[in-house]
Amino acid sequence: MINYIYYPNNEPCPKHLLDLCNCFQNVENKVSSNNKDLSSNQVLSELADWFKNLGYKVEEGKRKADKIRIPVLFGNNNKVIKEFQADAYNEAEKTVIEVEAGRGVLNNQFLKDYFEACMMVNVEYCVIAVRNKYKGNDDFRYVKNTFDSLYISGRIKTTLKGVCIIGY
Repeated sequence: MINYIYYPNNEPCPKHLLDLCNCFQNVENKVSSNNKDLSSNQVLSELADWFKNLGYKVEEGKRKADKIRIPVLFGNNNKVIKEFQADAYNEAEKTVIEVEAGRGVLNNQFLKDYFEACMMVNVEYCVIAVRNKYKGNDDFRYVKNTFDSLYISGRIKTTLKGVCIIGY
């Protein structure tokens, strides 16, 4: 089952993010962590065409030219001096997507993804996809509980308009 939750919880999930959740539902039988053990790249490859149909640029491989690079900081003559990479990006919707697998929770990669999205230029929405099940744990629930705490406490402010967590 595909799970998702949108933050802040006091607003409905925007349509363009619901469309992304539907992409995951369309490939659920191919990516579900309940019965598959795919890498994040394998999951992304199942979703790539769906994302592209929604106007996203999608990482194509490991070469520098295949990466989606989003500026963070500019220097002299408007030269990009700091950038982060994303799995997919839609400039019009100002949305970045990160698809994680095993290390999504184990190495707190989801927090790094969130931090980087907060720093990226022209990004207002962050989507982080994690497994529902990994080594007997419920990664989606863990990430959800972390973002519940983050948003309920109100202690960290960001310019992001929203965050969508998807469990696959």
